[in-house]
Amino acid sequence: MQAPMLIGLAGGTGSGKTTVARTILETFKEDCALIPQDAYYKDQTNLPMEERVKQNYDHPDAFDFTRLTADLRKLHSGQEVYRPEYCFVTHTRKTGEILVQPKRIVIFEGILAFYDPAIRKMIDLMIFVDTDPDVRLIRRVSRDISERGRSLDSVFDQYLKTVKPMHEAFIEPTKKYAHIILPEGGFNRAGLEVLISRLRLALEGKSPLETEAQPTVIEAEKIAD
Repeated sequence: MQAPMLIGLAGGTGSGKTTVARTILETFKEDCALIPQDAYYKDQTNLPMEERVKQNYDHPDAFDFTRLTADLRKLHSGQEVYRPEYCFVTHTRKTGEILVQPKRIVIFEGILAFYDPAIRKMIDLMIFVDTDPDVRLIRRVSRDISERGRSLDSVFDQYLKTVKPMHEAFIEPTKKYAHIILPEGGFNRAGLEVLISRLRLALEGKSPLETEAQPTVIEAEKIAD
């Protein structure tokens, strides 16, 4: 089997990474698999709930990079893995694990997808989803309240104390590693079409994944009405 094409999707919280990943998955279907970095949060079972909610989940130390790197390396070499599953309500790992097969395209998506040097070396194409901070905050509020049972006050408190400063310290600096910068994520329909075409040509062997020293910016202004 040909080695899977490992696609890295990074960007701040609420940037639209998940929408981009979902579009790629829906396009390539059985040829595509997903590894979400969020699944690799460290288990907080040893802490009482009042301490769990105080943890900084936007710092690199919140993630189990040891297992994450090992799993990505196995997938990239054509081996299946069982990835963990995380509960954002209890801040703990679930007991079951999810089987991930080494498809022709493996998407690795997360806020710190480009943070670890060992992982960066494995990624064939790095895409940074770049979205206005105000838009990202609105999306974060909507998601955390509807999907993760958070209150509005707790979301704003977490954003100001950890999300925003960690973005500036650890996430935004990784944009320099990107091969492609995709403004507005899933709302940049024309940009997504260009990206999908590029991946399709690479899968068909008609065009290699060119990774230039300077990132290609697929401007949001190209969105069709």
